[in-house]
Amino acid sequence: MTATLDLWPIGNCQVSALVDRSGRFVWGCLPRIDGDPAFSSLLDEAPPSAEGAYGFWEIDLDGVVETTQAYVRNTPVLVTRHVDAGGNAIEITDFAPRFKRSGRMYRPTAFVRIVRPLAGSPRIRVRLRPACDWGASPAERTRGSNHVRYIVADGVMRLSTTAPVGWIEDERLFRVERPLHFFFGPDESFSEDIAVALDTMEANTVDEWRHWVRGLVTPYEWQEAVIRSAITLKLCQHEETGAIVAAMTTSIPEHADSGRNWDYRYCWVRDAYYTVQALNRLGALDVLEGYLAYLRNIVDNAAGGHIQPLYGVGGEARLVERVAPALTGYRGMGPVRVGNQAYEQIQHDAYGQIILSNAQAFFDHRLFRVAGIEDFEALEPIGERAWESYDRPDAGLWELRTKAHVHTYSAAMCWAACDRLANAAAVLGLTERAEFWAERADAMRARIEQAAWRPETKRISATFAGDDLDASILQLLELRFLAPDDPRFLGTLEAVEQGLRRGSNMLRYATEDDFGVPSTAFNVCTFWLIEALHFTGRDAEARILFEEMLSRCTPAGLLSEDIDPVSGELWGNYPQTYSLVGMINCAVLLSKPWSAIR
Repeated sequence: MTATLDLWPIGNCQVSALVDRSGRFVWGCLPRIDGDPAFSSLLDEAPPSAEGAYGFWEIDLDGVVETTQAYVRNTPVLVTRHVDAGGNAIEITDFAPRFKRSGRMYRPTAFVRIVRPLAGSPRIRVRLRPACDWGASPAERTRGSNHVRYIVADGVMRLSTTAPVGWIEDERLFRVERPLHFFFGPDESFSEDIAVALDTMEANTVDEWRHWVRGLVTPYEWQEAVIRSAITLKLCQHEETGAIVAAMTTSIPEHADSGRNWDYRYCWVRDAYYTVQALNRLGALDVLEGYLAYLRNIVDNAAGGHIQPLYGVGGEARLVERVAPALTGYRGMGPVRVGNQAYEQIQHDAYGQIILSNAQAFFDHRLFRVAGIEDFEALEPIGERAWESYDRPDAGLWELRTKAHVHTYSAAMCWAACDRLANAAAVLGLTERAEFWAERADAMRARIEQAAWRPETKRISATFAGDDLDASILQLLELRFLAPDDPRFLGTLEAVEQGLRRGSNMLRYATEDDFGVPSTAFNVCTFWLIEALHFTGRDAEARILFEEMLSRCTPAGLLSEDIDPVSGELWGNYPQTYSLVGMINCAVLLSKPWSAIR
């Protein structure tokens, strides 16, 4: 079966896995989201049916003819139902435990699968074959009386089960006559009754997620899309530290055979800013609070105020990029990359996103920890860096590897850093500092307006030196740098649409980069266009385009990074936080008010 992005994420904010349309675990890293994939077959051209294949976990119904999948409402708990030609049927419930226990959140490095017979006399085969060393070898295993141990790259995992262990080890077909429980977790004895314990974990996990969703302030329209996006964004947070990863995967190409294969399992300051911004609109303050704690440690460790574009989920600064040769890649389209060289790049917009992420904490009295003068003083070196760097070349938000320009988006983000510092100083009663940062912001604004405006073409250029089109310029509206009725913005919107819009989709840019001219559209850019259409009075167009984007979602209700404008096929890492952020922001903007139904 050809690999697709028709995948269903499960997780608990410590580990996650992607389940394919046959109910097979095809991607999942241990002991955290940026670890070695125990389930790696998503990036291996050899199908699981091949002799000696590994890197997956399959619970296969013999003679299956129909499979349906759905999440338990308002949770990331997945239910897969299989039916064979004779009407025999099973139901598999997959989840990673997450609930409060002993005064703290229980989120083990573990996955649970529960198989329940639904009809007839179904027969299944269980094949659990974890991989090691980035697909280089299968995990070695040893057997106990009621468990199987797997020696993976970063330790030992144990499968504790109520199913006959010998049949699991031998991968033989057997009849399901009662519910079967599987707990794949740390190498520790399971002292409780496994069935009772896992049923309780399932109920508690469902309750925990439903309680979290109940606290969201959702728009009236498109609630299911917003809730699914919010849950998945939450899964992209490594709750232990507060870091938010850009996506759950690595090396899904941006388009076929493009070589644009990147590892997104790290915390980009930019992507995380957009994530907390969207979740703030829904009232999910726990994600913001966790991320701000992560940021405070990043800022404390920043030498002279310098901020990298990305860090590891534990705050690691070095993310050396390498290739994993044992994996052939998604549909055989390697390379598979581990790490990301972009950590070495200069991307000045990060200074703005650090401060923008923190800005709410100075004003929002709902937070457990409202920011104070010490927090403001810790951010001022970041503001200094923004002031020093805003009109200097950088790699830009699209992370060009061999080119550097003064990017208008980066400059405007630096302006926003100083502008928001002035706002924070004012609310703290620091009049002198408020005036200081406001003066700097004014000077930066004047410089950006002078350097980026092109009177000949009546548009803002994406760079100071050229007359370039880039979808990121639409973000000048979100940053409050330009107003929606400003003729300069309207001229820029018209130019961007003419130059970068491909039907219902938006390219990032249409010029050659390190890998040639991009051929897929970047999903978040389409959402930026929808926002711009809304704010400039083209609301009916915005709604039509938004509905079309929702129709592009996978059956799980999610989007990856890119889309082919012609075929509509999804490409790029999945699920992509940028794209989910776009769905939330546009739904909030375009929805009818709740008062419309009263």
